[in-house]
Amino acid sequence: MKLGVFDSGIGGEAVAAALRISFPNATVITVNDRTNLPYGNKTPSEVIQFTNAAIQPLLKDACEVIILACNTATALALETLRATYPQQKFIGIEPMIKTAAALTDTATIAVCATPATLQSARYHELRATYGSGIRIIEPDCSTWAYMIENNQVNQDIIEGTITDLCEQGADVIVLGCTHYHWIKDDILALTNGRAQVIEPSDAIGRQVEQLLLED
Repeated sequence: MKLGVFDSGIGGEAVAAALRISFPNATVITVNDRTNLPYGNKTPSEVIQFTNAAIQPLLKDACEVIILACNTATALALETLRATYPQQKFIGIEPMIKTAAALTDTATIAVCATPATLQSARYHELRATYGSGIRIIEPDCSTWAYMIENNQVNQDIIEGTITDLCEQGADVIVLGCTHYHWIKDDILALTNGRAQVIEPSDAIGRQVEQLLLED
């Protein structure tokens, strides 16, 4: 079995690592588009164009499932890709607002995501569907993907953001970009027990299993 993982940059490697544990007999193939990174400040048409071009090797390799390990690409390109390649199984990654809403005790959550994800129609649909009755803080994380991709993480920026979220009462922090998975442990330490930090790595494996069972 072949599983394809696409991300604009290194975030997909974290997802691929989790899939290799969940599916030890599968061949997990990764592709990225670092040439056009970051996706978070691109227009919807650019994200669709770049994503479509980047996944061509995965289509050529006949991957049973292609995972868009990029929240921005999922929000802006997934629907178009499914329409363009109706026989291909795709899984996208979306901010876990539904899960966070169920976990929060303070009725305040934070979603750390790229500007493009936060501005997308799909994100607003998730907010409307699962975020009713809770406060959702959306901090400025516009530089995070670039910093992580280039190993230039500014700890002061990260600490300032997380401290502010906790002080505002957010007790669940959603990592809405796979790049941020690489600093999850740092973020968790900065919360100092004040908030849970969630991301969808485990859920992706369950989605792959369910999709394969449909055959």
